[in-house]
Amino acid sequence: MIEDIVKEKTSADHLLYVSLKYTKTCDVILNLLARWKSLIEISFDVLLEKSIEAGKVPHTPESPKQRIEFIKKYFKKYEEIQGAVPLYIFFKRVPDLNKTRKGEFRKNVCLNVIGSTKTTEINMEKLGEYAEIVEKFINQVKKILSN
Repeated sequence: MIEDIVKEKTSADHLLYVSLKYTKTCDVILNLLARWKSLIEISFDVLLEKSIEAGKVPHTPESPKQRIEFIKKYFKKYEEIQGAVPLYIFFKRVPDLNKTRKGEFRKNVCLNVIGSTKTTEINMEKLGEYAEIVEKFINQVKKILSN
């Protein structure tokens, strides 16, 4: 399972550091967010699976919402994992929200995601912040899985 995580991470890194650098389109940003969502989802599944085998988690969560609640409850001492949960929830919601594109094919490409209460501007700087959170999360997951 860790191979799947590494494969997703490699693919996401390529989108961020190569594809986005040369194309500068909002479609690449959306693909990157989807890849990160998938990466975090796989990591949650692996963490829960390992915890169930170790007897730390009573049973497999049935719904995605339950899975998030289990992660929040059983991994609350890991700051990096807790930091990835709201990001994962945001990534899950992005495809269903309204979006506007700004500055495509230019240096300052920006995707505005319009939520019910606020608008989030996703630009290169914001993607860097997200990448840092995801990187810390993946490192923590690897530490947990190697124990």
